[in-house]
Amino acid sequence: MRYSIRGARRGPALLATSVALATAAACSGGSATGPSAAPSPGSATTAAPTSAPPSPTPTPTPTRTYPLSSAPLTVPAVRAHEAARGPGWKPAPTGGVVIAANSGGLADEGKLIAGELGVPYRGAVAAGPGDVELALGGTGAPESYTLAVRDGRVRISGPDEAGVFYGTRTLKQSVKATGAMPEGTVNDRPAKPQRGLNVDTARKHFTAGWIEDRIREMGDLKLNQLGLHFSDDQGFRIESDSHPEVVSAQHLTKAEVRRILALAAERHVTVVPEIDSPGHLGAVIAAHPDLQLRSATGRAPRGAVDIADPDAAKIVDDLLREYAQLFPGAYWHLGADEYVALMAKDPEATYPELARAAKAKYGPSGRVQDLATGWLNDRAAVVRPTGKTLKAWNDGFFTGGVVDAAKDLEVEYWTGKEIGARQPVSYLSQGRKMVNLNDEYLYYVLGEPNDFAYPTGRRIYEQWTPLVVRGTSPVPAKYDAQILGARFAVWCDLANSQTPAQVAAGIRLPLAALSQKLWNPAKPTASWDRFRALAEKVR
Repeated sequence: MRYSIRGARRGPALLATSVALATAAACSGGSATGPSAAPSPGSATTAAPTSAPPSPTPTPTPTRTYPLSSAPLTVPAVRAHEAARGPGWKPAPTGGVVIAANSGGLADEGKLIAGELGVPYRGAVAAGPGDVELALGGTGAPESYTLAVRDGRVRISGPDEAGVFYGTRTLKQSVKATGAMPEGTVNDRPAKPQRGLNVDTARKHFTAGWIEDRIREMGDLKLNQLGLHFSDDQGFRIESDSHPEVVSAQHLTKAEVRRILALAAERHVTVVPEIDSPGHLGAVIAAHPDLQLRSATGRAPRGAVDIADPDAAKIVDDLLREYAQLFPGAYWHLGADEYVALMAKDPEATYPELARAAKAKYGPSGRVQDLATGWLNDRAAVVRPTGKTLKAWNDGFFTGGVVDAAKDLEVEYWTGKEIGARQPVSYLSQGRKMVNLNDEYLYYVLGEPNDFAYPTGRRIYEQWTPLVVRGTSPVPAKYDAQILGARFAVWCDLANSQTPAQVAAGIRLPLAALSQKLWNPAKPTASWDRFRALAEKVR
């Protein structure tokens, strides 16, 4: 954010100038003095005729000037603002929102910002005085935009609809913060392409209305990705046609999901569904107990299916195909974390049936981890034909086995506490792309079990960057391009510890801080106190 270091005279200084000019005029018999009244060099001076008094000259009125503008006050802060002198723009009944030629796809964005500003939406007509014009065009980066304020008008343009939408968020927030959009030009773009929130709707049911409120909040913060973890041991929370028996009593209907998706599309938020497997499938096992994994001693670890049983794969694949059609977004999360068989000290001895299946499938060197990696790759193969980008948790990737995880899987890095934990660089050095869900800063775990503490916006704002993937230390900057972004994650381990309203309040400032650091990871210029006050004002 740039700040003015100088500005035109205003207030008392301007009044003093007016008084001085008027006094000078009165003392000189009504003739103004100054550069405009001085004779030109080399001209002759001629006395005025005594018979004709000089014509009265009106007292000049000083031309109104404006201070050099400052950047608009927004969350996240804009990355570049070219200051200018002028009145800026304020909503007025005489102005409205219009759509430029060949930009008809911006009608939704236009209607939304018009309603928010309380001005009429006039559609595809020429911009007039006081109008806000939205336009598609240009060759900037995805989600970038230019917002220009001059001559009493606003023009927001960008190469895609998302960028123009974010420009309207800047306009909305600036008007909410100060009543106006300052004169000048904003050129803005995000640092990271994936910016969002992850919500565990499996352990705790959240209504469609609650999720929609988060989408509206995300859109205003220029966050673009909502992860829905809707299947786990405690519940399966979306209506199913292929396997209705696994669905919990409290769940979202498909009609509600489509309503959520429609709002998300309007606010340029992509919903990323997750059916976690082969662990965290307790809700499926409750309806199909024959799929339960058992150890050599007969122990049945919660949520773990027997990955050697083809019936387990069939049910999961049925669900993957069903929901891949429901969710049209560009991403799918395959889970793959915390499979209990691989958390044992000696998986082969503890789960001999899995060990035998691994050797049968992959030869004498095959191990349980290879069977788990094969499971992950097989599930990826089910979803891949849809064209979605595939994701999996970092503790579902293993080294030293016969089988490697598919190369196109994005690593969603959340922990360094698993058995055989791997540093982020271990994945990045292999060329893998990564999304940051660092459980040190970005995990909001209800009830704070297992030494988790509710993260604060201040800590994210002052200490975290996308390079801080694990713990508190950043990875080398050379890997920055491979870290595609981050999501703040709500996990409902102790579901009744907070109400949905308390969750919404608890994550509000952390989400605002995250939005700032993903839009521009550089050290913010504003203090935390100033940022927090602004975040409260523009929400």
